[in-house]
Amino acid sequence: MNILISGGSGFLGSAFSKWLQSNAGMPVHITWLTRDASQAYPDYVALMTYEDLKTTSHKFDVILNLAGAGIADSKWTDERKQLLMDSRLKPTQAILDYIARTESRPKLLVSGSAIGWYGAQGDKPLDESSAFAGQEGSDFAHELCDQWELEAAIATGMGVPVVILRTGVVIHPDGGMVSKLLMPFKMGTGGQLGDGQQIMSWISRNDWVRAAWFVIGQHLDDDNHSMSNQDEELTVYNLTAPNPVTNATFTKAMGSWLHRPTIFTLPNPLLKMMFGEMSTLLIDGQKVLPKALLESGFEFNQTTIEQALTEQ
Repeated sequence: MNILISGGSGFLGSAFSKWLQSNAGMPVHITWLTRDASQAYPDYVALMTYEDLKTTSHKFDVILNLAGAGIADSKWTDERKQLLMDSRLKPTQAILDYIARTESRPKLLVSGSAIGWYGAQGDKPLDESSAFAGQEGSDFAHELCDQWELEAAIATGMGVPVVILRTGVVIHPDGGMVSKLLMPFKMGTGGQLGDGQQIMSWISRNDWVRAAWFVIGQHLDDDNHSMSNQDEELTVYNLTAPNPVTNATFTKAMGSWLHRPTIFTLPNPLLKMMFGEMSTLLIDGQKVLPKALLESGFEFNQTTIEQALTEQ
């Protein structure tokens, strides 16, 4: 199998690429789509620039589209919002251009998104059939996800099935959100956000990687995999663990893992002052459940926050 990954060197793309080497069950040739041909990369990966993509005749069976700047890396100024949008839509457009002109279309486009698509809905259980709650144009996280999904969905008009991965907070001790929290928690200044009752829908990085490969397997038309969704051109999966937790529970788990107290609380007004509009990611909860994954037969390895924090 030949697979092209945009955002391959990132937190998820690099872990997915590494995992495939020992766990794919078949030979997989991985190419990372990059703007910088001089970047470091593992010996089991090939690089292709976006310029190369414009003219290449190389055939890819699957394209995994993960490119995008981190939504929680800095405050949402107008310039930052534009960067967040461009860093997702422009790579997706480049992939669509490739699909449009290639003689041998990929079998599947798997494109990233996030549970922010649903909007803030508190402790209401949400699955893939749930609608966005809110007014269009009033929720930037939803708008970002929605525009990214709509762009990727264009591939269905070219005869390429599209899978959307709406990802929750990815937990791993060596990166992602946890890495940003290590310093304050290690210093004993970690604590809950607001009243701590907002729901956090999360997934361990290992289960995210396994789920992404599982989804690809569900949709590939070959002798090794079923086509359980073969009549659907666009399919959405929530990549979240089946047991969402409150921020208070997550905070206690972090403190226990690091053997540090968690007595501090950051009140909502302070969070809004510190992070502006982006504070919605910290204050407003979402209880997003992986109904499609579970109904397809996927089994999670890490079903508790404690397991995810100690993942190797």
